[in-house]
Amino acid sequence: MVAKFDEKQDPLEDIKVSEEGKQGVTIQVTDDVIADVTGAVGWEDPNLDKDMLVLEDDSPYPEVRAAVANTDDPEMPASTLRAWVIGILFAIVVPGLNQFFFFRFPSITIQTIAAQLLIFPIGRLWSATIPNKKVFGIHLNPGTYSVKEHVYVEIINNISRPSAYATDIIAVQRVYYNQSWNFSYQWLIVMSTQLMGFSIGGIARRFLVSPPSMIWPANLVSCALFNTLHSQYFAGQGNRGGISRERFFFYAFLASFFWYFLPGYLMGFLSYFAWVTWIFPNSATIGALFGYHRGMGMSVITFDWAQIAYIGSPLATPWWAEANIFTGFVAIFWIIAPAIYFTNTWYSSYFPISSSGSYDNTGAPYNVSKILTENSVLDIQKYKEYSPLFLSTTFALSYAVSFASITATIVHTFLYFRKQIWVQARRSLNEQPDIHARLMSRYTQVPEWWYAIIFITMFVFGVVAIEVWPTQMPVWGFILALIISFIYTIPIGMIQAITNQQVGLNVITELIIGYALPGRPIAMMLFKTWGYITMVQALSFTSDFKLGHYMKIPPRSMFWGQVVATVLAGTTQLGVQAWMFSNIKDMCTPTQKDGFFCLSTEVFGTASIIWGVIGPARQFSSGQIYYSLVFFFLVGAFMPVVPWLITRKYPSSFARYINFPVILSGTGLIPPATAINYVPWALVGFVFQYVIRRRHFSWWAKYNYVLSAALDSGVAISTIVIFFALQYPQNGQIGLNTIQAWWGNAGFQKTAEYDPARVAIKSVPQGQKFGPSTW
Repeated sequence: MVAKFDEKQDPLEDIKVSEEGKQGVTIQVTDDVIADVTGAVGWEDPNLDKDMLVLEDDSPYPEVRAAVANTDDPEMPASTLRAWVIGILFAIVVPGLNQFFFFRFPSITIQTIAAQLLIFPIGRLWSATIPNKKVFGIHLNPGTYSVKEHVYVEIINNISRPSAYATDIIAVQRVYYNQSWNFSYQWLIVMSTQLMGFSIGGIARRFLVSPPSMIWPANLVSCALFNTLHSQYFAGQGNRGGISRERFFFYAFLASFFWYFLPGYLMGFLSYFAWVTWIFPNSATIGALFGYHRGMGMSVITFDWAQIAYIGSPLATPWWAEANIFTGFVAIFWIIAPAIYFTNTWYSSYFPISSSGSYDNTGAPYNVSKILTENSVLDIQKYKEYSPLFLSTTFALSYAVSFASITATIVHTFLYFRKQIWVQARRSLNEQPDIHARLMSRYTQVPEWWYAIIFITMFVFGVVAIEVWPTQMPVWGFILALIISFIYTIPIGMIQAITNQQVGLNVITELIIGYALPGRPIAMMLFKTWGYITMVQALSFTSDFKLGHYMKIPPRSMFWGQVVATVLAGTTQLGVQAWMFSNIKDMCTPTQKDGFFCLSTEVFGTASIIWGVIGPARQFSSGQIYYSLVFFFLVGAFMPVVPWLITRKYPSSFARYINFPVILSGTGLIPPATAINYVPWALVGFVFQYVIRRRHFSWWAKYNYVLSAALDSGVAISTIVIFFALQYPQNGQIGLNTIQAWWGNAGFQKTAEYDPARVAIKSVPQGQKFGPSTW
């Protein structure tokens, strides 16, 4: 391939080649040159547009050039006393608030983008009011609040903000199994599950952070917002005119903030715009196909950015990845799912086509209390007298695609990434072709033995917790869970770094432990958490390291900030949870007067019974209803081979954009997500990531990620205002008979898909049952 780079080459306005100051230089762009520039060794990177390749001292990816500056000021402070105080404040207050509202319905979560905006004025207020004095040689006010300090505090907040997954184990033990073990057990479990992944992330950073091809698209939105808030130099290509990015962000933020009051509070129908079901409100068939609540969502319209960005911002995910996900969605949930449902396969016509619940052989929700002894152990006789467990069509298919994605990920990684993994395993940071890696190489890196200490300490914490308390979890099970996380972290991380999509391990870990240790629900929950969340934490760690990599934050400072924040946040969340169970009457009951129903705990507890008590053998083994789903392991292993063989013969063919792990795992949020979260998402992605990017690249480079940050920020702040000003006061009674009662908030839901008695296309006569006669 020969590419000629000129100053005004379309679609870029001014692409330059740094070769002794010359422009219009003809360069032979071979596969070796591309591999040297991108670090993508042995595979065709679909994120790389060769027509927009820039062979200068910058990232070869336009997305990165649009959001990240290729310069660094090593004298700019990051880990200051000011940053630590604000960071610790957010590592305590935000996780505590999120944990408190985690158990409440309706709930509120302080998202990353909201915290990013809140941190900024606090830092500026500090720099404006605190005197510039030294205490024990440390500056109280080192000057203007810097972008590096802001990024550092945000990294601390990122890792600490979500509710620790293991806190749900503790809540389920208390609510479902009457086990209130002491704080030592709780702390050891939370610390082990939260921090274990850091050691894996430290090992994986040379594969997932350093190579320029690992772009981590979601981080680009944060980088654009940081640079906009701090008025940093516009890093994108071109001399695009128009308003500044700061003003553009402000206008878009205000529009998003005020608009969300319509779908978020005043006119709920704008969010769930299932217009076809309003025309045929009594039709279960129409509801199954066109409904958003329990249907396939073929109405395809929403005016709510929160719904559009539910699975991630469409302005951050590359278009080729969005096209893969949308293709998978249409094939699986608009073609296969209706075919299964309307042919009554797996007796699915007796339930809603899409639901995250489980059902019995009368079509009613599965009552797990009917099959348990007083000690919450499976009573085989009661189980045989009651019912097998049935799943909705989309829920069953979600298991199928999860099984397939697990094997597809391993095969895809071996076929496409094996050479890059081998090269990166031997390449140091200053040998990376990326300007950002070379700039970061001047900072002292985190030594490997720091990660080893974290691993050993957390491993000991885990062993002590499962051995001292009667968890029924053997040490070999703990080790097996960690091995699963270790094996999948790099493959899943590489896919996430280039596509913005993460393959989940929750189902496969439940399946493995359900077969290995049947009848042990506590062991099942612990195994799932160590096997799944260890990988999630590892990727959160590496994602934040990539953010720091882009914004040039010293690695050792990032490491300690993440570790300290995780310890503080986990301890705070356990304290808040313990206080709630001790002081809130009827906590986690359906009648709790303040709405602390603990819906997530209910789902987690039901899963512990389905997988840990009933077990997968009674659902997926030979002769059981869902036995056919296990063959998707084989299907998933075969799928990546087809496009790989095509690209071997035709390297530049369309097949290089086909990514089956993304096709399969991209729909992993269904249920509860529906087409309302996929079709508008893909449409917006097509407009911005394909049409505008190709036809108006300079506009896209300057504003795209800023627009994404503004829309996300507006919704996040508006959600908080609506909740605390209009929903939380008076226990949600404000506007109960006015705003909440009018058709646009309540009347539009009077359709078949919202009515349990009419939602299914088949009904069971009173006193009769369906399904197999024995189970």
